Amino acid sequence: TRPLIPSLPGLTEAGFLTSESIMELEQLPEHLIVLGSGYIGLEFAQMFQRFGSRVTVIGHSEQILSNQDSDIAIAVQTLLEREGIEFLLKTNVLRVDRVDNATVLQIQVADRSLSLQGSHLLVAIGRAPTTDSLNLAAAGVATDAHGFILVNDRLETNIPGIWALGDINGGLQYTHVSLDDYRIVKANLIDGGNRSTRNRLVPSCLFIDPELAHVGLTETEAQQQGYAIRVAKLDASAIPRAKTLGQTDGLMKAIVDTETSRILGCSLLCHQAGEVISTVQMVMLAQMPYTVLRDGVLTHPTMTEGLNMLFSKF
Repeated sequence: TRPLIPSLPGLTEAGFLTSESIMELEQLPEHLIVLGSGYIGLEFAQMFQRFGSRVTVIGHSEQILSNQDSDIAIAVQTLLEREGIEFLLKTNVLRVDRVDNATVLQIQVADRSLSLQGSHLLVAIGRAPTTDSLNLAAAGVATDAHGFILVNDRLETNIPGIWALGDINGGLQYTHVSLDDYRIVKANLIDGGNRSTRNRLVPSCLFIDPELAHVGLTETEAQQQGYAIRVAKLDASAIPRAKTLGQTDGLMKAIVDTETSRILGCSLLCHQAGEVISTVQMVMLAQMPYTVLRDGVLTHPTMTEGLNMLFSKF
């Protein structure tokens, strides 16, 4: 895939940065405007705020991280706002212009039309497939409306003998997913196996500070799928290791199936969340009840010990 560029009037002429070109900057932006409030946008927003830039994030939706529950998204936004990052949500960009040494965006926030001026603009609204360079029509390989290659759960395309793995098949765009795609194709194509993406439990991590890690269903998704659920939350400041490190910002949240006591999903906004989430994921993969984490003897003082405390909330 490559960075997805919207068809905004004046954008090409005004110039902009992507997640690739921003890595080549040799001067610090005075005021970086970030178009997009997802993973890429937020990681660069915090990075450049800490470098010393003024940062404004523009989001089209009513909350950042639109795939997360609102309480988690609000917690992340609050932390970033505390660092000085400004947010303009439910915002449409109407036009982009380059005036002297400034990038000027004409935006609409609710029923107000505003002008926003910055030194640099980062476009971080997602990624687009590179299938337009592959001449797939010559082989008859089918794609969806966005150009991603259609595959079944064995990662086979509609044409026998042609497989698609990684971002280009329209799945979750994580390196660890691409790695597992490779394992599936290798097993099916070379090893005589029968692996698939069915019931694949994929964790994610937003690498801001503190990290936001997630696995399984959100509370909203669990409700939409008809589960009877119980929800537990724990402030990260309650974890002994967080106190000793002075890293007390954040929130832990878990969703459990009332009928089976199995963990349906977990979101961790805390120090080392990307490491701690793997412990939750292993319990979910083993289909063990949440009480395993509630009652397990976990090393003190570690951030993982917080799982004892979180699951004691049920």
